[in-house]
Amino acid sequence: MINMLENKQSTNLNHQKKVFVNWLLVLRICLVFGIWLWVISTAGVIAKEGQGKLYHVTRVIDGDTVQIEGGQLVRYIGIDTPEIRERRNNGRWKYDPEPYAEEAKKFNETLVKGQEVRLEFDAQETDRFGRLLAYVYVGDIFVNREILRQGYAQLLTIPPNVRYVGQFRDDLIEARRHTRGLWKRK
Repeated sequence: MINMLENKQSTNLNHQKKVFVNWLLVLRICLVFGIWLWVISTAGVIAKEGQGKLYHVTRVIDGDTVQIEGGQLVRYIGIDTPEIRERRNNGRWKYDPEPYAEEAKKFNETLVKGQEVRLEFDAQETDRFGRLLAYVYVGDIFVNREILRQGYAQLLTIPPNVRYVGQFRDDLIEARRHTRGLWKRK
C-alpha cells in the first residue's frame, strides 16, 4: 500500500515536472517571438530616423563602400562589387583589384562623391566591422539599385537586411540581359 502511494506521488511529481518544463518552453518561445517582433518594429523606426538626415560623402572606398563626414564607413546593402584591395594577415591593405573593381569604384564616384546622401537602414544598422549598412540615395537616385542596374555589382542578400531583394534581383537580371558592366561578353 505504501509503495502504491509512493508510486502515485512519484507519478504526480513527474507530471508536474513535465508541465513546468512545457511552460518554460512556451515562455522561451514567447520571449524569442517577442524579441523578433521588437527587432522588426524598431527596424522601421531606425529607417525612418535616417531617412530625413543627409550625410556628406568625403571619400569613395570602392564600388559598394563610402566614407561620410566624420570618418564613418557606409557599406551598401544588397550589392557586392569587385574588391579593389585585399586585407593581409598583418591587418594592412594591399592594392589588388579584381576585374571591373576600378570601373565599379569610378561609377560609384560619379553618383556620390562629394554629394549629400540620404541613408535608409534595414534590420541591422551596422556590420561586424562597424560600418553602417544602408540603402543610399542621392536625390531621387537609389544608388544601390543603380549600381546593380548598370552591371557594376552582383546581388548580395544577407538576412535580415532584405527589404529590396526583389527589386535588386530584377535589376541584376536586367543588367545581365543587356550585358552591362560585369556581364559584358568578352
